[in-house]
Amino acid sequence: MAKLTKKQKVAHGKVDKTQTYALKDASALVKEITSVNFDASIDLAVRLGVDPRKANQMVRGVVTLPHGTGKDVKVLALVTPDKEAEAKEAGADYVGLDEYLAKIKAGWTDVDVIITMPNVMGKLGPLGRVLGPRGLMPNPKTGTVTMDVAKAVAEVKAGKIDFKVDKTGIIHAGIGKASFDVDKITENAAELIQTLMKLKPTSSKGTYVKSIYLSSTMSPGINVEPKSV
Repeated sequence: MAKLTKKQKVAHGKVDKTQTYALKDASALVKEITSVNFDASIDLAVRLGVDPRKANQMVRGVVTLPHGTGKDVKVLALVTPDKEAEAKEAGADYVGLDEYLAKIKAGWTDVDVIITMPNVMGKLGPLGRVLGPRGLMPNPKTGTVTMDVAKAVAEVKAGKIDFKVDKTGIIHAGIGKASFDVDKITENAAELIQTLMKLKPTSSKGTYVKSIYLSSTMSPGINVEPKSV
């Protein structure tokens, strides 16, 4: 294991590993222990009592964070010519179709979200090996395959994120930046957790939210008390 720097040792010393913190207290603490010289991302990790191998226990969805993610999300709109103007007006960074399909086929994936239309999805199928592993394949369930392209682009730019439980039963999501004030971090985290609660599978038995950890880039995780949300 790599040795901790002086700043990291100080940060670890401020987090009581035996304690669970109220969400607002954890939000204040994560700001306090963040010492990197850039605007660090704030991440939430929620361990759920589900078995993701079972289709009826897969937890996946979207949430619009009330204060956005703090990240400049790069959006590619793969649309037909009649939709290009509205995609550009809504704020898409890249707009087009065949030329971008060719770039993706050649390995270009310098975007965060791809939004497209139902009648274009057939052209994306062959690119699944490139887009799938990077989490970029559009999906109707996350609102990235739609005829209302302008709305989809605007929502993503405003802070809409999609999430999916991983094979270990954990939801990972970026919910803001260290420059956010405590209330914004708290409210963004609460919005995601409350959305997860609404998505609890009926087949999930026992404790649904097993643990919640809040952290920033290179900081230790802070154990959040689920009942405080």
